[in-house]
Amino acid sequence: MLKLLSIRFLRNDAGATAIEYGLIAGLIAVALISGMLVFSNAFGNVFGVNGVGRASAVFQHATSD
Repeated sequence: MLKLLSIRFLRNDAGATAIEYGLIAGLIAVALISGMLVFSNAFGNVFGVNGVGRASAVFQHATSD
């Protein structure tokens, strides 16, 4: 009986797809979070703390001509 249940359990792969999608979503989340941590200083330099940094200066320079 136990041997039959264990064989049936090992052959059942119905939940494998959901687990794989969960792992992929987790890896994407880790990549996004680590990317945000790595580039957060660079984004702060471009946009500034309150949203008016170098990007707004470039925009003003481009529209002043």
